[in-house]
Order: sequence, then structure tokens, then C-alpha cells
Amino acid sequence: LTNIDELVEKIRGWIEEKDIPPGEVVSGGGYDDSLLAEKRHPTRFDLDRASTVHPIVLGHVSGHLRAANSAALEASNITAATADPDGGHIRRVEGSMEPNGVFEERAGRLLIGGGSALSPEEFDALIRRSIGVYLGYGTTTIQNGGGTGPQTVERLRVAAEREPFDADLAVFTSSGAILQERLQYEPTYSNGLRVAGVKFVLDGSPQGRTAWVTEPYEEGPPGAPADYRAYGTMDPAAYKADAGALIARGVPFLAHANGDAAMDLMIDGVDEAIAGTDHRSVIIHAQLMRADQLDRAAELNVVPSFFAAHAFFWGDWHRLSFGEERGNNISPVRWAIDRGVNFTVHNDASVVPPDMMRLVSITVNRKTRSGHVLGPHQRATIQEALHAVTLGAAYQYFEEETKGSITVGKQADLVILGENPITADPAELEHIPILETFSRGRSVYTR
Repeated sequence: LTNIDELVEKIRGWIEEKDIPPGEVVSGGGYDDSLLAEKRHPTRFDLDRASTVHPIVLGHVSGHLRAANSAALEASNITAATADPDGGHIRRVEGSMEPNGVFEERAGRLLIGGGSALSPEEFDALIRRSIGVYLGYGTTTIQNGGGTGPQTVERLRVAAEREPFDADLAVFTSSGAILQERLQYEPTYSNGLRVAGVKFVLDGSPQGRTAWVTEPYEEGPPGAPADYRAYGTMDPAAYKADAGALIARGVPFLAHANGDAAMDLMIDGVDEAIAGTDHRSVIIHAQLMRADQLDRAAELNVVPSFFAAHAFFWGDWHRLSFGEERGNNISPVRWAIDRGVNFTVHNDASVVPPDMMRLVSITVNRKTRSGHVLGPHQRATIQEALHAVTLGAAYQYFEEETKGSITVGKQADLVILGENPITADPAELEHIPILETFSRGRSVYTR
């Protein structure tokens, strides 16, 4: 889809093809305003052209924004009098308080949902099919970092007990689930599953222009003031209190933080809580991490996990949003390496596919969709990029004694590649095929 008209026609055609009854919610996801000709989100008025009798709710590719039509707003009881929730924003029609149908961050929770609950059999099949996708890309330890709740953890546990998963699945839950003892931190896997800690969300996404930064955006969302910096999505005092309690209990945590203001909060919370503990608290995404923040990360052993795939998918967009200086230093891998910081890189599926060789390639080459090399000074070597997704990743999970390298006594998780990546042409890295994947010594994928 290249423009909003095509998006509208796609939805309208799908409703007609499936003969969806009036009033039934139509949900979709994955649109990317940076790739649409209009360079904006579809509004309620755009989506009204698809249907005025079906509530329509679309998720942005980042997972941080939603777009809805007028029927969805009506079904959700959202009007001009509806206030912005803490940690979210309802975009308005210019010059009024009327919602324009675009919802940022926690405001998206106000919208009506769609779809029906999966049966145990459907849930089981979906999980195993998803794991199979990861295995096809050579990944044998998978993170579900979406704040997995107790009910979902129980469904996963039932599925794993019925038949162990073919890969290890590390799930991260909310701080409340752990601190209120509705779930327990599990340092080891059972049938390929463990509760590996907690995930916080401290801001939005740079591609959605909701990452919380200390300096204004060069180009913000439509109607944003000149000093627009976005905003945090969690109360700072609540984050610091929970982070301190988790560190005191020895429970690892991840904090989603894309903008440098969010990372200041994340690092401050760790700094105030630790007392020589091996906490390995993780900054998830770390897109706009400053050099001085990496100095603090090295001192405190905070582990940035860079969403390095951004350089290709949204590198050109970030140059517009943040200017050349900040845009070129998105995912500052070389700064981390130079400071001896333990770090990893990731894809953040389903935002982008979990293609590990493409991730390694982007970390090494940093080419954008347009072919521009985004900050060549931040490129990693092939060996450094491979370390980030093997031993570096095992360290992040406190699993370096059992995973991350082909070593006698470690778990036999490994892949067979179609070519040696160390000697390959860097430009061809993403095309190296995964021939076979082994998990716990057993072949679980063959091309």
C-alpha cells in the first residue's frame, strides 16, 4: 500500500468480501505513515470512507499509535470532551477539541477492541507456528517482551506442559504481577518457558514521533509546537519505586526507552537502586542514546539492546524527525563498543520480521531504504554484530554459562549457515541462508 486511498480501498474491499455484519469491529495493523505518499496517519475521516457502520481500528507498525473511524469513536464513547489519559494523547482536529481519529500511546487503550478469544487449541497452534518462524531465522531463545500477564503466562504454561516448546521462550511481565506475587521470577526454563523478569514502557517510538527526547524534534507530528519533545508514558516516581523493589529482589527488568529523556529516567532509576548488584537492567531499543548515557551505562552495567534494524527501515525518516546529528547516531553501536558496554541488537518482531541475518547486516552496513549509509562511524564489524546476537544476548539473559557459544557443556543451540559470515562480503550478509537450526541438540528447522 503506497497511499491512504489504497489503504481505504483495501479495508472496504475486505469488509465486502468477508460480508462483515454492520456493527462488528474491523481490526487491522501494520500501516506505516513514513511509507505512505501523504506522510501522515489515516484519520477518522479517511477511514469513514471505508465504512460508517463498522467500527474500524488500525494499529501503527510501531504498536504505539492507533487510527480509528467515527463509528469506532462512537462505540468507544470518545468525544471532544474526552481528556487525554496519562501517558497518551488524542490528536484533535485543528482548531478544536474534536478527536481526529489518531491515538498515541496509552490513549489507544480507550478504543474498542476487536476479535474473539482463541481456544486453547488455537492458542497452542499460534504459539508453535510463531516459534517456527523464529527457528527459520535461526533464533533459539525468544523474548516475549510485551508485558505478558498472568493469564497469558498460564496459557503458555499449559501449552508447554502438553508438549515442550522447540525453542526457549523468555517472557517478561508487568512489575505489578511480580511485586504483587501473582507471578514469580523463574531463573530456569521448564519445558522451554520461564518468566524472565519485568518490562516497563517509559516512552513511545521514534518512527511514530512519540519517543521522549530532551531536545525538540526537527520535524514533529502534524500540529506539534516548535519545542515538541513528546512525553513519558509512566510516572517517574512509580518507575523508580518499582525498579528499586525489583533490583532488591533480584528480579531482572527491561525498560522500553527510545528517546534520551526516557533513558535518563531509566538510568537514574537504576543508579538510585543498585548497591553493587549484578542487575543487568536492559534499555530496550535505546535509539537516541547519548554518548554520556553510554558512559553511565558502562559504569552501572546497564545493557542497551539497540533496535538496530531501525537504520534500514526508518533511517531516512529519522533524519527528518531528528536532523542529521541525532539521525546519524540512531542505535549508537560503535559508541557502546568503544566504551566496553555490554549490548545486544534486536528486531522487535512483529514490528519488523525476526530476520537475524538481515539484523546482522544492518548493524554492519547501516544502509537505509534509500541506500544512504546512516552514520558510518556507528557501524560494527561482522564479528561484533554476531557477538551481539549470541554471547551478548546470552549475557543479557543471565544465560552466558549455558548459551551463546559452541562450547563443551553448553546447551546445543546452533545454526548452520549457507556461507561463512566472517569471510562473506558485508553487502551480502542478509542473503546468507539459514540451512538448519538446532535447539537443545535437536534439529528443529531445515530449509
